[in-house]
Amino acid sequence: MNLNKLMQAGLVVASFGVASFAHAQATAPAAYPSKPIRLLVGFAPGGGTDSAARTIAVKLSELVGQTVVVDNRPGAGGNIAADAVANAAPDGYTIGLANIGSLAVNPHMPDGTPYKTLKDFAMITNGVTFGNILVVRTDSSIKTLADYIAAAKNKNKPLFYGSPGLGSAGHLAGELLQARTGTSAEHINYKGGGPAMTALLAGDIQAIFASAPTAIPQIKGGKLRAIAVTGEKRAQALPDVPTVAELGFPGYQATNWYSFIAPARTPDAIVKKLNEALVAALRDPKTIERLETSAMEPDPGTPEQMRAFVEKEYETWGDVVRKLNLKR
Repeated sequence: MNLNKLMQAGLVVASFGVASFAHAQATAPAAYPSKPIRLLVGFAPGGGTDSAARTIAVKLSELVGQTVVVDNRPGAGGNIAADAVANAAPDGYTIGLANIGSLAVNPHMPDGTPYKTLKDFAMITNGVTFGNILVVRTDSSIKTLADYIAAAKNKNKPLFYGSPGLGSAGHLAGELLQARTGTSAEHINYKGGGPAMTALLAGDIQAIFASAPTAIPQIKGGKLRAIAVTGEKRAQALPDVPTVAELGFPGYQATNWYSFIAPARTPDAIVKKLNEALVAALRDPKTIERLETSAMEPDPGTPEQMRAFVEKEYETWGDVVRKLNLKR
Protein backbone atom coordinates (compact mmCIF):
# COMPACT_ATOMS: atom_id res chain seq x y z
CA MET A 1 0.00 0.00 0.00
CA ASN A 2 1.48 3.41 -0.93
CA LEU A 3 1.91 6.14 1.67
CA ASN A 4 -1.03 8.23 0.45
CA LYS A 5 -3.43 5.32 0.72
CA LEU A 6 -1.95 4.29 4.04
CA MET A 7 -2.33 7.81 5.38
CA GLN A 8 -5.93 7.95 4.17
CA ALA A 9 -6.61 4.66 5.91
CA GLY A 10 -4.76 6.00 8.93
CA LEU A 11 -7.04 9.04 9.07
CA VAL A 12 -10.11 6.82 9.20
CA VAL A 13 -8.65 4.42 11.73
CA ALA A 14 -7.13 7.22 13.79
CA SER A 15 -10.55 8.85 14.00
CA PHE A 16 -11.98 5.55 15.19
CA GLY A 17 -9.06 5.22 17.60
CA VAL A 18 -9.73 8.65 19.10
CA ALA A 19 -13.41 7.74 19.53
CA SER A 20 -12.44 4.44 21.17
CA PHE A 21 -9.99 6.30 23.38
CA ALA A 22 -12.75 8.66 24.46
CA HIS A 23 -14.83 5.61 25.42
CA ALA A 24 -11.87 4.20 27.38
CA GLN A 25 -11.65 7.48 29.29
CA ALA A 26 -15.17 6.89 30.51
CA THR A 27 -14.26 3.48 31.95
CA ALA A 28 -10.77 4.22 33.35
CA PRO A 29 -10.29 5.97 36.72
CA ALA A 30 -11.47 9.53 36.16
CA ALA A 31 -8.23 11.07 37.47
CA TYR A 32 -5.96 8.99 35.23
CA PRO A 33 -3.64 10.30 34.01
CA SER A 34 -3.21 13.25 36.34
CA LYS A 35 0.57 13.52 35.98
CA PRO A 36 3.30 12.69 33.42
CA ILE A 37 3.78 9.09 32.30
CA ARG A 38 7.28 7.60 32.14
CA LEU A 39 8.06 5.47 29.09
CA LEU A 40 11.12 3.36 29.89
CA VAL A 41 13.47 2.41 27.03
CA GLY A 42 16.17 -0.20 27.54
CA PHE A 43 18.76 1.33 25.24
CA ALA A 44 20.81 4.51 24.96
CA PRO A 45 19.58 7.56 23.01
CA GLY A 46 20.16 7.44 19.28
CA GLY A 47 19.09 3.84 18.65
CA GLY A 48 15.99 2.33 17.10
CA THR A 49 14.03 1.77 20.32
CA ASP A 50 14.69 5.32 21.46
CA SER A 51 13.71 6.73 18.06
CA ALA A 52 10.43 4.78 17.99
CA ALA A 53 9.61 5.72 21.58
CA ARG A 54 10.13 9.43 21.00
CA THR A 55 8.14 9.40 17.75
CA ILE A 56 5.16 7.63 19.33
CA ALA A 57 5.36 9.63 22.58
CA VAL A 58 4.57 12.86 20.74
CA LYS A 59 1.08 11.74 19.69
CA LEU A 60 0.53 9.72 22.88
CA SER A 61 1.12 12.84 24.99
CA GLU A 62 -1.47 14.71 22.97
CA LEU A 63 -4.04 11.94 23.34
CA VAL A 64 -3.70 11.37 27.09
CA GLY A 65 -3.37 15.05 27.94
CA GLN A 66 -0.15 14.56 29.90
CA THR A 67 3.54 14.62 29.00
CA VAL A 68 4.98 11.21 28.18
CA VAL A 69 8.62 11.30 29.28
CA VAL A 70 11.03 8.92 27.54
CA ASP A 71 13.37 7.55 30.20
CA ASN A 72 16.45 5.70 28.86
CA ARG A 73 17.68 2.85 31.08
CA PRO A 74 20.34 1.15 28.92
CA GLY A 75 22.08 -2.10 29.75
CA ALA A 76 21.79 -5.90 29.72
CA GLY A 77 20.09 -6.00 26.32
CA GLY A 78 17.03 -4.13 27.56
CA ASN A 79 16.68 -6.14 30.79
CA ILE A 80 17.36 -3.21 33.14
CA ALA A 81 14.44 -1.18 31.78
CA ALA A 82 12.13 -4.20 31.63
CA ASP A 83 12.94 -5.09 35.23
CA ALA A 84 12.23 -1.50 36.28
CA VAL A 85 8.81 -1.75 34.66
CA ALA A 86 8.13 -5.11 36.33
CA ASN A 87 8.91 -3.57 39.73
CA ALA A 88 7.12 -0.26 39.24
CA ALA A 89 3.83 0.61 40.90
CA PRO A 90 0.97 -0.83 38.78
CA ASP A 91 -0.73 2.53 38.42
CA GLY A 92 -0.18 3.31 34.73
CA TYR A 93 2.47 5.96 35.31
CA THR A 94 5.40 3.72 34.37
CA ILE A 95 5.24 1.78 31.11
CA GLY A 96 7.93 0.39 28.84
CA LEU A 97 8.74 -0.06 25.17
CA ALA A 98 10.30 -3.53 25.28
CA ASN A 99 11.95 -5.43 22.46
CA ILE A 100 12.37 -8.98 21.23
CA GLY A 101 15.50 -9.38 23.35
CA SER A 102 14.12 -8.38 26.72
CA LEU A 103 10.83 -10.24 26.35
CA ALA A 104 11.53 -13.27 24.17
CA VAL A 105 15.27 -13.98 24.06
CA ASN A 106 17.08 -12.96 27.23
CA PRO A 107 14.87 -15.01 29.59
CA HIS A 108 16.29 -18.14 27.93
CA MET A 109 19.94 -17.17 28.33
CA PRO A 110 21.93 -19.15 30.93
CA ASP A 111 21.69 -16.38 33.53
CA GLY A 112 18.07 -15.59 32.65
CA THR A 113 16.31 -12.38 33.68
CA PRO A 114 15.15 -11.09 37.08
CA TYR A 115 11.58 -10.96 35.77
CA LYS A 116 9.28 -13.52 34.15
CA THR A 117 7.99 -12.29 30.80
CA LEU A 118 4.65 -14.07 30.87
CA LYS A 119 3.94 -13.35 34.54
CA ASP A 120 5.35 -9.95 35.48
CA PHE A 121 3.91 -7.74 32.74
CA ALA A 122 0.54 -6.49 31.57
CA MET A 123 0.67 -6.45 27.77
CA ILE A 124 -0.65 -3.21 26.28
CA THR A 125 -0.13 -3.44 22.51
CA ASN A 126 2.38 -4.44 19.87
CA GLY A 127 4.19 -1.37 18.58
CA VAL A 128 6.31 -1.71 15.44
CA THR A 129 8.08 -4.38 13.42
CA PHE A 130 11.07 -4.13 11.07
CA GLY A 131 14.14 -5.95 9.83
CA ASN A 132 17.68 -5.04 10.76
CA ILE A 133 20.27 -4.01 8.19
CA LEU A 134 23.81 -5.37 7.89
CA VAL A 135 25.97 -2.29 7.32
CA VAL A 136 29.66 -1.48 6.92
CA ARG A 137 31.54 1.77 6.40
CA THR A 138 31.64 3.01 2.81
CA ASP A 139 35.44 2.72 2.80
CA SER A 140 35.24 -0.98 3.76
CA SER A 141 36.44 -3.66 1.35
CA ILE A 142 33.22 -5.55 2.17
CA LYS A 143 30.80 -4.73 -0.62
CA THR A 144 28.50 -7.76 -0.69
CA LEU A 145 27.17 -10.43 1.64
CA ALA A 146 29.60 -12.86 0.02
CA ASP A 147 32.46 -10.51 0.98
CA TYR A 148 31.20 -10.36 4.56
CA ILE A 149 31.00 -14.15 4.80
CA ALA A 150 34.50 -14.52 3.37
CA ALA A 151 35.87 -11.98 5.86
CA ALA A 152 34.09 -13.74 8.72
CA LYS A 153 35.74 -17.02 7.72
CA ASN A 154 39.25 -15.54 7.67
CA LYS A 155 40.86 -16.89 10.85
CA ASN A 156 43.99 -14.77 10.31
CA LYS A 157 42.09 -11.49 10.53
CA PRO A 158 39.09 -11.58 12.91
CA LEU A 159 35.99 -9.69 11.88
CA PHE A 160 34.18 -7.84 14.66
CA TYR A 161 30.50 -7.05 14.37
CA GLY A 162 28.46 -5.04 16.83
CA SER A 163 24.86 -5.04 17.97
CA PRO A 164 22.62 -2.95 20.27
CA GLY A 165 22.96 -5.56 23.03
CA LEU A 166 23.09 -9.21 23.98
CA GLY A 167 19.94 -10.96 22.91
CA SER A 168 18.90 -8.03 20.72
CA ALA A 169 17.53 -8.64 17.23
CA GLY A 170 20.87 -7.42 15.84
CA HIS A 171 22.77 -9.98 17.91
CA LEU A 172 20.38 -12.77 16.87
CA ALA A 173 20.62 -11.76 13.22
CA GLY A 174 24.39 -12.09 13.39
CA GLU A 175 24.32 -15.42 15.19
CA LEU A 176 21.70 -16.87 12.85
CA LEU A 177 23.82 -15.88 9.86
CA GLN A 178 26.85 -17.50 11.48
CA ALA A 179 24.88 -20.70 12.00
CA ARG A 180 23.79 -20.72 8.35
CA THR A 181 27.24 -19.90 6.92
CA GLY A 182 29.67 -21.56 9.31
CA THR A 183 31.40 -18.26 10.05
CA SER A 184 32.98 -17.13 13.31
CA ALA A 185 32.86 -13.33 13.50
CA GLU A 186 33.34 -11.85 16.98
CA HIS A 187 30.27 -10.22 18.51
CA ILE A 188 30.76 -6.95 20.41
CA ASN A 189 27.96 -5.93 22.73
CA TYR A 190 26.93 -2.28 23.15
CA LYS A 191 24.29 -0.54 25.27
CA GLY A 192 22.18 0.45 22.31
CA GLY A 193 22.23 1.13 18.60
CA GLY A 194 23.67 4.63 19.07
CA PRO A 195 26.88 3.50 20.80
CA ALA A 196 27.27 0.61 18.34
CA MET A 197 26.96 3.01 15.43
CA THR A 198 29.53 5.35 16.97
CA ALA A 199 31.95 2.43 17.24
CA LEU A 200 31.41 1.43 13.61
CA LEU A 201 31.89 4.96 12.31
CA ALA A 202 35.08 5.24 14.40
CA GLY A 203 36.43 2.02 12.89
CA ASP A 204 36.43 0.07 16.17
CA ILE A 205 34.35 -2.69 14.54
CA GLN A 206 33.78 -3.70 10.92
CA ALA A 207 30.01 -4.18 10.75
CA ILE A 208 26.71 -3.85 12.59
CA PHE A 209 23.37 -5.57 12.29
CA ALA A 210 21.71 -2.23 12.94
CA SER A 211 18.10 -1.19 13.37
CA ALA A 212 16.72 0.66 10.37
CA PRO A 213 16.22 4.00 12.19
CA THR A 214 19.86 3.96 13.30
CA ALA A 215 21.30 2.89 9.95
CA ILE A 216 19.25 4.69 7.31
CA PRO A 217 20.40 8.28 8.06
CA GLN A 218 24.04 7.14 7.88
CA ILE A 219 23.40 5.19 4.66
CA LYS A 220 21.69 8.15 3.00
CA GLY A 221 24.42 10.42 4.32
CA GLY A 222 27.03 8.36 2.48
CA LYS A 223 28.85 7.11 5.59
CA LEU A 224 27.62 3.52 5.50
CA ARG A 225 27.01 0.84 2.88
CA ALA A 226 23.96 -1.40 3.27
CA ILE A 227 24.81 -5.04 2.56
CA ALA A 228 21.54 -6.85 3.27
CA VAL A 229 18.24 -6.65 5.16
CA THR A 230 17.54 -9.33 7.77
CA GLY A 231 13.73 -9.28 7.60
CA GLU A 232 11.43 -11.28 5.35
CA LYS A 233 11.03 -8.40 2.90
CA ARG A 234 13.02 -5.41 1.68
CA ALA A 235 12.79 -2.14 3.56
CA GLN A 236 10.56 0.48 1.90
CA ALA A 237 13.21 3.10 2.54
CA LEU A 238 15.92 0.93 0.88
CA PRO A 239 14.20 -0.85 -2.01
CA ASP A 240 17.49 -1.73 -3.75
CA VAL A 241 18.96 -3.57 -0.77
CA PRO A 242 18.21 -7.32 -0.93
CA THR A 243 17.26 -9.54 1.98
CA VAL A 244 19.66 -12.19 3.28
CA ALA A 245 17.18 -14.80 2.05
CA GLU A 246 17.37 -13.40 -1.50
CA LEU A 247 21.15 -13.66 -1.42
CA GLY A 248 21.22 -17.42 -1.15
CA PHE A 249 19.88 -18.24 2.31
CA PRO A 250 16.18 -19.05 1.91
CA GLY A 251 14.24 -19.12 5.15
CA TYR A 252 16.65 -16.79 6.91
CA GLN A 253 14.69 -14.18 8.86
CA ALA A 254 15.45 -12.06 11.92
CA THR A 255 12.64 -9.55 12.35
CA ASN A 256 12.77 -7.03 15.15
CA TRP A 257 9.80 -5.71 17.11
CA TYR A 258 9.02 -3.30 19.92
CA SER A 259 5.94 -3.64 22.14
CA PHE A 260 4.41 -1.73 25.05
CA ILE A 261 4.27 -3.23 28.54
CA ALA A 262 3.09 -2.20 32.00
CA PRO A 263 3.61 -3.81 35.40
CA ALA A 264 1.46 -6.85 36.12
CA ARG A 265 -1.65 -6.04 38.17
CA THR A 266 -2.13 -2.71 36.42
CA PRO A 267 -5.92 -2.23 36.49
CA ASP A 268 -7.67 -3.42 33.34
CA ALA A 269 -9.33 -0.03 32.88
CA ILE A 270 -5.95 1.71 32.80
CA VAL A 271 -4.49 -0.89 30.41
CA LYS A 272 -7.52 -0.38 28.17
CA LYS A 273 -7.08 3.40 28.21
CA LEU A 274 -3.38 3.10 27.39
CA ASN A 275 -4.15 0.58 24.65
CA GLU A 276 -6.74 2.82 23.01
CA ALA A 277 -4.40 5.81 23.14
CA LEU A 278 -1.41 3.90 21.79
CA VAL A 279 -3.43 2.31 18.98
CA ALA A 280 -4.69 5.76 17.99
CA ALA A 281 -1.13 7.15 18.16
CA LEU A 282 0.27 4.32 16.03
CA ARG A 283 -2.48 4.82 13.43
CA ASP A 284 -2.04 8.58 13.27
CA PRO A 285 -0.92 9.53 9.71
CA LYS A 286 1.97 11.71 10.91
CA THR A 287 3.22 8.97 13.22
CA ILE A 288 2.94 6.42 10.39
CA GLU A 289 4.90 8.67 8.04
CA ARG A 290 7.69 9.25 10.57
CA LEU A 291 7.97 5.58 11.44
CA GLU A 292 7.95 4.43 7.82
CA THR A 293 10.66 6.94 6.96
CA SER A 294 12.77 4.84 9.33
CA ALA A 295 11.50 1.59 7.75
CA MET A 296 9.33 0.74 10.77
CA GLU A 297 5.87 -0.70 10.26
CA PRO A 298 3.23 0.12 12.92
CA ASP A 299 1.58 -3.04 14.22
CA PRO A 300 -0.92 -2.12 16.97
CA GLY A 301 -3.56 -4.44 18.35
CA THR A 302 -5.31 -5.56 21.50
CA PRO A 303 -3.61 -6.64 24.75
CA GLU A 304 -4.81 -10.18 24.05
CA GLN A 305 -3.23 -10.15 20.59
CA MET A 306 0.04 -8.91 22.05
CA ARG A 307 0.08 -11.62 24.71
CA ALA A 308 -0.53 -14.33 22.11
CA PHE A 309 2.24 -12.88 19.93
CA VAL A 310 4.74 -12.63 22.80
CA GLU A 311 3.95 -16.18 23.96
CA LYS A 312 4.70 -17.47 20.45
CA GLU A 313 7.92 -15.44 20.13
CA TYR A 314 8.98 -16.55 23.61
CA GLU A 315 8.80 -20.19 22.59
CA THR A 316 10.32 -19.65 19.13
CA TRP A 317 13.38 -17.75 20.33
CA GLY A 318 13.80 -20.04 23.34
CA ASP A 319 14.33 -22.86 20.86
CA VAL A 320 16.83 -20.73 18.90
CA VAL A 321 18.83 -19.84 22.03
CA ARG A 322 19.08 -23.50 23.00
CA LYS A 323 19.87 -24.70 19.49
CA LEU A 324 22.64 -22.13 18.94
CA ASN A 325 23.83 -22.39 22.57
CA LEU A 326 23.81 -18.61 22.90
CA LYS A 327 25.48 -17.15 25.96
CA ARG A 328 26.12 -13.69 27.33
